[in-house]
Amino acid sequence: MKKIIALALICIAALTMFAGCQKNEAAQITSAAELAGKRIGVQAGTTGESYVEENVEGAQLSSYKSGMDAALALKNGQIDAVVLDELPAQEIVKQNDDLKILDEDLTTESYAIAVRKGDTELLNSINETLKRVKEDGTFDSFTNAYMPADGEIEVLQPRETSGEVIKMGTNAAFKPFEYLEGSDIVGFDICLSAEIAADAGRQLQVVDMDFNALITALSAGTVDFVAAGMTADAERLQSVDFSDPYYEATQVIIVQK
Repeated sequence: MKKIIALALICIAALTMFAGCQKNEAAQITSAAELAGKRIGVQAGTTGESYVEENVEGAQLSSYKSGMDAALALKNGQIDAVVLDELPAQEIVKQNDDLKILDEDLTTESYAIAVRKGDTELLNSINETLKRVKEDGTFDSFTNAYMPADGEIEVLQPRETSGEVIKMGTNAAFKPFEYLEGSDIVGFDICLSAEIAADAGRQLQVVDMDFNALITALSAGTVDFVAAGMTADAERLQSVDFSDPYYEATQVIIVQK
């Protein structure tokens, strides 16, 4: 019996050392070059996912429903790093003091609003609203509230809308662009979409779903447009049309401290 107990203790110690080695390996990543061959988490359907697929040799890619899910996997030692958009990454790190963002940007991208192919009337209306809010200071007020220099977000009340319903598809797991505050979906894109709806004389309805389901929902007519921190890349342009860009973002790497 003593031999069995001793053997069990040795096995437990070995497993503990192995887990510790895994954590140490994750903590040693200091640059994008060291991502090769590593276990990398991303949010499904995002630019981070396509960046890793196209640029990181030998990556063991794991896709999650949200950036926070990927971060939890990182904390648990299931992956070695997370590749995510900068602002959501900053919010995750703010909430998890055992994680950090490497001082290295991977790629720059432009967020835009998606509409169904050929819906030029709505597309033109959206572009007119984007132009207006940038000229009259409304856009700056959203930026100052949701992307403040001190990091203290101010949740704004979106503009009131009325009329025939227009459905905006989003993924409310992408702070500060769209996220849950209690039971309410709030964020930069929500306020921007309310401006789009109001200018069009429509009542905004926000429809929350998985990010990688948004393009399909838009093409099927389940929603009328998509505002979700979405990049207007070549692959998506085959399925939908995009507005003028409204925000420049970068991809970053999250690792354990």
